[in-house]
Amino acid sequence: MASRKLVRGLWNHPAGPKTIHFWAPTFKWALSAANISNFSNPPDTVSYPQQAAFAIAGFIGARYCTVITPKNWNLFTNNFALGCTGVYQLMRKANHDYIVQKE
Repeated sequence: MASRKLVRGLWNHPAGPKTIHFWAPTFKWALSAANISNFSNPPDTVSYPQQAAFAIAGFIGARYCTVITPKNWNLFTNNFALGCTGVYQLMRKANHDYIVQKE
């Protein structure tokens, strides 16, 4: 009975699967997934402007998700993951450009 109530609550939530507020962030996960799949690529192929845009947009978007109503935790985690993967890619590129190549 409790699980039925939980499912009904999720289904009828203002950011639930019946709204665009659910589906847009769900499909936006493809950006984070693509960035994660690029972790195995050589660091010299990473773009500073692209990854900086991912990081900045991700963290700004995550902050925005904490102040909107209704709270959209799917979008928050998505943006936070995008920001984190962008920062990781920037660190890989900077490490390659400024530390590894000097050796």
